[in-house]
Amino acid sequence: MAAPLRLALFDCDGTLVDSQHAIVDSMTKAWRDHGLGVPDAGAVRRMVGLPLQQAIGTLAPHLDAETALEVADSYRDHFFDLRRTGALEEPLFPGIVEALDALERAGVLLGVATGKSRRGLLAVLERHGLRVRFVTLQTSDDGPGKPHPDMVYRALSESGVERGGVVMIGDTTYDMQMARNARIAALGVSWGYHAVAELRAAGAGRIVDAGEEIAPAVLALLDEQVS
Repeated sequence: MAAPLRLALFDCDGTLVDSQHAIVDSMTKAWRDHGLGVPDAGAVRRMVGLPLQQAIGTLAPHLDAETALEVADSYRDHFFDLRRTGALEEPLFPGIVEALDALERAGVLLGVATGKSRRGLLAVLERHGLRVRFVTLQTSDDGPGKPHPDMVYRALSESGVERGGVVMIGDTTYDMQMARNARIAALGVSWGYHAVAELRAAGAGRIVDAGEEIAPAVLALLDEQVS
């Protein structure tokens, strides 16, 4: 009898790559385009991981729906300009490639669940040569965003993994809440955009402080689910 499939489901921004500077820069330009002043950079970082429309609505709840859509379009345009001109910085965090290698050696499938658009996710994965390593890619284009559990359910369906065989790895409370809503294990990373204490309170089963700690922690959480 074959061993059950297992899946490590990664967030992207703040977990795999450090995209905060590009996100804050693009949001600031979008704000200025519409005479909204300058958004608080810390508040923008806290919204990373949410679908774009939801993030803008949270940052500027006074905006009407039409203006919020226009701000979102401006943000996308500025972010695309950074990519087109080669000015976009989305470096991998240290130890990420090694973590993916270790998980694959252990027979764990890899996936992504992100608030990014599919175009943006594919661009960053292809830039770092990682696209072929992930068996399922879930984005904000496909349905409800975090913390709704829909992305987890779609990832399980696409990968053929049962709920007890998946761990969500992320840096925000939205990731932890999504995992809790889907009733799967959650691993928090300390190098992202939300504080460790928040991750624990939101349901992180474990917290790691370095990329090389990811694979052992994921495997331990998977073992706990079957023990």
